[in-house]
Amino acid sequence: MDKLRRVLSGQDDNEELGLTAQVLDSSSLSYTTRVKWFVICFAGGVLCSILGTALLFLPKGLKLFGVFYTLGNISALASTCFLMGPLKQLKRMFEPTRLIATIVMLLCLILTLCAVFWWGKNGLAIIFCILQFLAMTWYSISYIPFARDAVIKCFTTCLS
Repeated sequence: MDKLRRVLSGQDDNEELGLTAQVLDSSSLSYTTRVKWFVICFAGGVLCSILGTALLFLPKGLKLFGVFYTLGNISALASTCFLMGPLKQLKRMFEPTRLIATIVMLLCLILTLCAVFWWGKNGLAIIFCILQFLAMTWYSISYIPFARDAVIKCFTTCLS
């Protein structure tokens, strides 16, 4: 209640706190700060993915692609924590409607890095990157009402 009073009276001093203090107390982040960090984190994720694609054509580019593409997806996923908070994000990620999509997406992120660093299988890394893209897309559209139904209907119509 005190926070609401401070915000309404224009005495909200959240911008003066350090980033670490704000992140530790997620309720202290103002709306503009949340949006700013969402944009920064999401843009960083997109840039990592684009950089990974550009590095694909270098001699060790396949490994760099897998790493940067995965880091880009993790950053883009983490960016939404600034909008809704990390606990709410985790709760929504593991709701029954998107549980399978979340598990497949996280598994693909991990398997891509395993294929790049430990297994040394470039072909497998590409397959996991493709699966990562599909899983991330399926996970993302789970937040849009009826989007999954529309995609399924579109594919079944095209295939029949």
